[in-house]
Amino acid sequence: MNKTLRTALFTIGLAQFLKIPMKQLKTGKWDWSLFFETGGMPSSHSAGVSSLATYIALKRGIRTIDFALATLFGLIVMYDAQGVRRQAGELAIQFNSLAEEVKKLENDPKQHVYERKKERIRERLGHQPIEVIGGALLGILTGAIAYFLDRKF
Repeated sequence: MNKTLRTALFTIGLAQFLKIPMKQLKTGKWDWSLFFETGGMPSSHSAGVSSLATYIALKRGIRTIDFALATLFGLIVMYDAQGVRRQAGELAIQFNSLAEEVKKLENDPKQHVYERKKERIRERLGHQPIEVIGGALLGILTGAIAYFLDRKF
């Protein structure tokens, strides 16, 4: 497999894994399902594209079209992760709250519409800016380490 691609995929997996102990430090609970969730610190989207761009920059140089494409792609992904997807998550929070309020206002035991709704709309979709920055820094670090390990061996 392409070493650049392998570096980016490894970094995405590492970022997803790091969400588990980081959440444990906050809540005191281990939640292994976070490995498959979106959102949270660090952003695996940012980590992946940053490691890709870093590896390419070090391997091919910053004046190459490869680096330009990876950087532009990375900026779009990071903007989307903290912009559009975060807004969608905030809308999901509002929708879930509204559904709970409607249920409270109904106060009619014959109406079980909202009791049947076992699953809430997913609220963790995007990232706070600090999570995107954390992912980008992780990606830069892993991209550089992978490049220097590649050169050494």
